[in-house]
Amino acid sequence: MAADGAVWPELQRAEEERRRELVLQGPGVDERMAGSGEPHPALYSLTALNYLEISQCPSLRSLRPELRSLARLQSLVLCRNGLRSVPGSLGELPGLRVLDLSANALRELPAELSGLAELTTLNLSCNQLTQLPGGLSRCSRLSSINISKNSLEELPEDLYSPSLELLNTIIASENQIQQLSSSIHNLPSLKVLDLSNNKLQEIPYELADCSKLKEINFKGNKLKDKRLEKMVNGCQAKSVLEYLRVGGRGKWKQESAEKSDTNRPASKKKSGKKGRKEREEEEEVDELKQMVVRILHISDSPVTVTVSPLVKDVRPFIVCCIVKGMNLHPGNALKRFLAAQTKLHDDVCAKRTTATIATHDLSLLKAPLQYDARPPDALRIVPLGRKEMKAVDLLRMLQQEADEQRKQKKRQNVSGLHKYLQLLDGKDRYPCLVDADGHVISFPPITNSERTKIRKTTRELFLEVTSSTSLQTCKDVMDMLIIKMAELNKFTFDHKEEEAGSDGENDATSDPSVNSSASPELSVLQVRVVDAEGNLKVVYPSKTDLTSDTSHLNIIR
Repeated sequence: MAADGAVWPELQRAEEERRRELVLQGPGVDERMAGSGEPHPALYSLTALNYLEISQCPSLRSLRPELRSLARLQSLVLCRNGLRSVPGSLGELPGLRVLDLSANALRELPAELSGLAELTTLNLSCNQLTQLPGGLSRCSRLSSINISKNSLEELPEDLYSPSLELLNTIIASENQIQQLSSSIHNLPSLKVLDLSNNKLQEIPYELADCSKLKEINFKGNKLKDKRLEKMVNGCQAKSVLEYLRVGGRGKWKQESAEKSDTNRPASKKKSGKKGRKEREEEEEVDELKQMVVRILHISDSPVTVTVSPLVKDVRPFIVCCIVKGMNLHPGNALKRFLAAQTKLHDDVCAKRTTATIATHDLSLLKAPLQYDARPPDALRIVPLGRKEMKAVDLLRMLQQEADEQRKQKKRQNVSGLHKYLQLLDGKDRYPCLVDADGHVISFPPITNSERTKIRKTTRELFLEVTSSTSLQTCKDVMDMLIIKMAELNKFTFDHKEEEAGSDGENDATSDPSVNSSASPELSVLQVRVVDAEGNLKVVYPSKTDLTSDTSHLNIIR
């Protein structure tokens, strides 16, 4: 259909209702753009919009300069399309705070992008960029930038500017970056830096001057300093930064040895080359202790998932597995795990548009499970923190809450489950995971069930990832989730937190054996997903899954 044909019904409704949020996504929208490669021009007359999302439309190749007319936009999400270029008028949106151009076919960006003075979040990941536009230092409110999975050979000097005093996150993994400038210390708020899988040979010592830096990732770089290479692959950020702070290998070893000698009783001190060498080897073994994930085979699995043919046109892809050994009881372990899941949803799952994660207490669900799609008024669930209700009533309630939030807070963006409501727009059936007793335990991408909610006392977790994009997307997200769980479990083990119910949960029924862990090792049990006739669709993890180049992760199959 030509771009100037009949006005799309979504655009017409948005105009009539003066909507401030609009989401266009999926095959139906994509089909209408197949000929022109762009949305209907009526889009640019929706001047009340402050949130616009066009996603999962490979036919979308360009936008018109009239984009500047959407002057009230605060968030523009154009992810997983076929964009080859964006107009310079993009830089004329005065209030734009969030710009997501991830997973397109962009080779370059207009210089006018630097005119976005209010921009706080910029996602350019999964494109074909070889350089970034100049002048990013003028985006003085920028706090997060994701440029991973491109073809960048360097980070522009603008990105190290002291004027970016709010910049706290730089994700630049999987590029061709050869050097990190010593000017990195100019970023006082930097907390997260990911330059994994690039071509770095050195890490500047000035990085240690970033006082707020908490998370770093330099894995997959062939560093000249082999000691440092081992450390970035297996140590906590604190150890790496301390190594850089004292000036590298020689000084670090000297200070470590002196510290060891100072703390060791005189009668037990070792002298000479042999003593120092043994101490250095002991320190290296301690620092490079690997995380272990053991794969248990499907013959031991108590769960099988059967996929209904009805999910084909709704959310067709699902992978599942069981994880044992995750210690959620000590201190803030459970809170850290839930926070990590939320971060994965926001980042790699593109705010649940590409995939959704669900976690369950295995002991609270009854197998076998069925992945089904049901009409909104036939799907009943006990949502987290709520009473049982129909899906149609839940969504209506969430929409009312979202509207109320807008009125009370006088803003257009809402939080919680409310921001995912548009993902089900136009669906005649909703996806759900149902246990053997007929209880809906998951309603992606909205919520899990209170029936199978994980708690501090949870000992075995059932993990589920669903997607409308691809099976590989599910597997990639599950890989990242398990790796993150291994990291969190090791952190909990290493820090020996108190066994306190810090989140206020009632732990009266806790098993004493839950309260401590002799090892941070995780076991991942395969789960089979089959079709209605019992034919295998997928088993996770297979031999090709969990093959991360994370060198400090030891996978035992």
